[in-house]
Amino acid sequence: MAGTLRVGMVGYAFMGAAHAHAWRTAPRFFELPLRPELTAVCGRSAAELRAAADRQGWAGTETDWKRLVERDDIDLIDICTPGDSHAEIALAALAAGKHVLCEKPLANSLAEAEAMTAAARQARAAHGARSAVGFNYRRVPAVSLARQLVAEGRLGRIRHVRAQYLQDWLVDPEAPLTWRLRAERAGSGSLGDLGAHAVDLAQFLTGEPITGVSAVLETFVAERPDPAGGRGPVTVDDAAAFTARFGGGALGVFEATRFATGRKNALRIEVDGELGALVFDLESLNELGFYDRAESSRTAGFRRVLATEPEHPYAAAWWPAGHVLGYEHTFTHQVKDLVEAIAAGADPTPSFTEGLRVQRVLDAVAASARTASVWTAVTG
Repeated sequence: MAGTLRVGMVGYAFMGAAHAHAWRTAPRFFELPLRPELTAVCGRSAAELRAAADRQGWAGTETDWKRLVERDDIDLIDICTPGDSHAEIALAALAAGKHVLCEKPLANSLAEAEAMTAAARQARAAHGARSAVGFNYRRVPAVSLARQLVAEGRLGRIRHVRAQYLQDWLVDPEAPLTWRLRAERAGSGSLGDLGAHAVDLAQFLTGEPITGVSAVLETFVAERPDPAGGRGPVTVDDAAAFTARFGGGALGVFEATRFATGRKNALRIEVDGELGALVFDLESLNELGFYDRAESSRTAGFRRVLATEPEHPYAAAWWPAGHVLGYEHTFTHQVKDLVEAIAAGADPTPSFTEGLRVQRVLDAVAASARTASVWTAVTG
């Protein structure tokens, strides 16, 4: 590898740990044009931060993200914080000429996402800085294979998209009031946390934008125990459901909830076309279901494709065929693609522009639910 890519990460908990693992692992399995260097990680608690840095492999620490952005020995800022700080950190990093990887959803509001996307364009023109948003499920080999099949025309014209992201971690009404349940921190609830992934996958797989929606949002438990004492209001949605229309004419049905009893991380998407169909379930993430209408009706049916062959996206770098991959590999693939794009002077995907497209859909869903509108156009 000719050089290094010096990484500074903000946030070290669940998502930070996943990103740190990926930065460490990617150069050990893929031939990268730049070697990621875990230069420094940032967090507010000095004691917890040092322990996280030692555990995750970071050389240094900072307790103020502004100092991290100002450092001359940092090339890329990786943002793994709650949504209320995404815009401020990203704007500062881009102004400083740093590359940026920002976790999804891109921002807490459409206005913030628009400002971030404009700043990304300016930073690319002025400094050659590149930016990407972390929709990691695109990097599941089976999902990338599905996109290839759609792009090759194997499904023909797309007619239907059905997408669900179901979890159950809030079913208990006494579950505590975390930051994810506060609009000022998270922006939205299941809509932004889970629905953003479903929207991105739907637009990624079909290659078509969502142009309009009709939606409902619901909060089932209005208040919860506050770790600071007493009880506090839940100010985000617990569940979202909406219909959608795609630019090519397909119809979509979406559901995102954290109240699906018994479902732990059930992201499922099905795409129906005139020539065939695809179905993917994250809880069986090595598998893709594929139906080809060209087959004889005597033997036709959904085929189970185990996406672990060397011919499948990313799989050749890992284990022999049939030796399955897991959730953490999606982040490693994300690092691979990002590093390669930066080294080539190319725009990574999904870009901030693609993150903005998702944000526009989320904004339209919220507007539709708020106004009880039969149909709300997606702007932009």
